[in-house]
Amino acid sequence: MSKLRLLFLLVLALALSGCSDVLSQKTLTSGAAQTEYDHELIFPSDTYPETALHILGAIEQGYSSVCTIDRGGAEDNRKQSLAGIDTRKGYDRDEWPMAMCQEGGKGASVAYVESRDNRGAGSWVGHQLSGYEDGTKVLFIVEKPKKLFPDQPSPATANPPAKSSPAKEPVVYSSCAEVRKAGKSPLRKGDPGYSLKLDRDGDGVACE
Repeated sequence: MSKLRLLFLLVLALALSGCSDVLSQKTLTSGAAQTEYDHELIFPSDTYPETALHILGAIEQGYSSVCTIDRGGAEDNRKQSLAGIDTRKGYDRDEWPMAMCQEGGKGASVAYVESRDNRGAGSWVGHQLSGYEDGTKVLFIVEKPKKLFPDQPSPATANPPAKSSPAKEPVVYSSCAEVRKAGKSPLRKGDPGYSLKLDRDGDGVACE
């Protein structure tokens, strides 16, 4: 083999190797399919767990994990994806892919998600994508939330037992002089401190 041919093959091998590296940097491989993207976005699953579960479930069912930004088509996509799905008080109809993605629209996955969770997630995503132009492909990386529900108070904390009043010590007088000194004379049967010892005639009135 001539030196010229060896040099040609070496240059060709280096060129192919370089192209392969460039493709691998921005290519998501799933089975035989390859999806190119421009940026990655790690979704804060623990902050917005309900929205995260919907996105994660939709992607696992085969919906695209890449959003090609198309703000102009958002309104039309939303009308198509939400057609026939009623509103529900306290919940939003969350769409995946989102209406602002070219991949959204008719046939998108729609789930009822608690409004505070979903609107917080929408605001966060909108802020993250605000610097990208239409046509930008963004790969969403979504992991299962560590905590699916906010902390709930334990039963003991939520409904603390009523504090019982300390037991009162019984009133005992050793003599009628002590009763009079306390300003409690006469003592009638049932009054604190009454006793038969102080009621010598047994008429129910002591220390008359």
